[in-house]
Amino acid sequence: ISICRDLPNIEVITFSVNSISDLEPLNQCQNLSELYLRKNNIASLNELFYLKNLPRLRVLWLSENPCCGSDPHRYRMTVLRNLPSLQKLDNQAVTEEELSQALVDGEEIAAPPARRSVENGCPESTESSAAESTTETESELLNFSLEETNKIREELGMKPVPRDKFSSFSPRETDCNRKKRNNVLNAILLLMKELDAEGLEIVQQTVGRRLQAFRKKELQEE
Repeated sequence: ISICRDLPNIEVITFSVNSISDLEPLNQCQNLSELYLRKNNIASLNELFYLKNLPRLRVLWLSENPCCGSDPHRYRMTVLRNLPSLQKLDNQAVTEEELSQALVDGEEIAAPPARRSVENGCPESTESSAAESTTETESELLNFSLEETNKIREELGMKPVPRDKFSSFSPRETDCNRKKRNNVLNAILLLMKELDAEGLEIVQQTVGRRLQAFRKKELQEE
């Protein structure tokens, strides 16, 4: 998600199911209109502090994060009090009545969240994130990674990877390694939207050579 600091003109960001916990890199995306963050590790609604100055943000999907808590009314009211320009929250349209009620029932967020220390580049685990990861099945993670991989291949004009082939070169990884890989995939998807036809052709040629090298290595191992 840190790549977003270098993409101030991006309009739509999809980072669902990606172990994201920090929204600070998004505060410079002044053209952002749609943000999809379902099922991540966002622990505190104070992360909304980084979205308050995004004038064009109209759609936010934040459900299934630890910050949603056990009180859906309080959660929705707090989000709408701090982001009153939203037209849709968690795939549900925002009404004028809700915006008025949010001024009464919602909590004002005036400061960013406190950060916990990190070690070896991997954030410390929290009880809430641990609970989230236990409810998320390995199949969901595989489907997400496969979907993102095939998005890249489609934009490069390449055939999608079948599920059985994907699992053969995607061994079980640690949470940290999986997060790093998903961040790289998302960064590639974001950057590709900034490329023109010539740039995409260069990427396609590079990926083609890389795949040929992988296939050659697989044949040698067989």
